Amino acid sequence: MNNRIARYIQFIKFGLVGISNTIVFYITYCLLIFLGFHYLIASLLGFLFGVLNSFYFNNKFVFKKGKLEARNPWLVLIKTLISYGLTSYVIGSILLVLFIEGLGISKYIAPFLGLMVKIPLNFILNKNWAYKSSKMEEKSD
Repeated sequence: MNNRIARYIQFIKFGLVGISNTIVFYITYCLLIFLGFHYLIASLLGFLFGVLNSFYFNNKFVFKKGKLEARNPWLVLIKTLISYGLTSYVIGSILLVLFIEGLGISKYIAPFLGLMVKIPLNFILNKNWAYKSSKMEEKSD
């Protein structure tokens, strides 16, 4: 398959996983807001559930390990938490405060406004850092 097409398909798969992450995040976030949690706490817990969802599906569906690749799943999980922590939680929290406190946008709408910034950053960090694995040398028998 053409490398350009393969990257496009990978980005589409990443987008599908991202949609599921957004759903997991948003359900958790709205439920906690409804239960009286502060929006930043609700965002943190939604983020954690979304990252676990992302780690599982990106590892199995988007950035599958090749036959000659070595990948430590614990290291990938830590890198996933860091990359999503930077883009989704830190940048997302800054945007939430800006949108909710600064612009008066609803707590239920504000999380969606940051997606245009967070999605491309998440893909770049995941593809080029979190799921980047080293090639194992082929053993000659």
